[in-house]
Amino acid sequence: MASSSGVDAWAAVLRLHAAMVPILDRELQASSGMSIAWYDLLLKLYRSPDGRMSMNQLGDASVLSRSRVSRLVDELVGAGMVTREANPSDRRSSFATLTDEGRARFRAAAPVHVASIERHFSAYMTDAEAAVVAKALTRVLEAQDASNPPRPRS
Repeated sequence: MASSSGVDAWAAVLRLHAAMVPILDRELQASSGMSIAWYDLLLKLYRSPDGRMSMNQLGDASVLSRSRVSRLVDELVGAGMVTREANPSDRRSSFATLTDEGRARFRAAAPVHVASIERHFSAYMTDAEAAVVAKALTRVLEAQDASNPPRPRS
């Protein structure tokens, strides 16, 4: 049976997510004209080695459904921030590639978004507390990846 503190931690994560996402989304849209969902996909592309990911990779990296990722990529294509390219080795798949416009818009939005995160989230924790939260949540995420066996608590 799960510990009470473990269940309490999970409940806090869910409540925090539900409370924070709308706030961060509103502030990001007001400052940059992009939704937090667009920002998330642009972030993944920005961090990829060549600004490009297959649609499957993008879907795997996202918390959204594959069909939602596909629709968002179409929206980003329409906004000139991403291109969609056929995969020459597999005609059934395609790549999403960050454009110069997408890179510029992401870079402009990032400092404002990070400031919102700091104002609404980080400001309520010490650096040491934030490090513990990040370490614990990262361990849980890594355990969910079948290629990474769970690590014992340390």
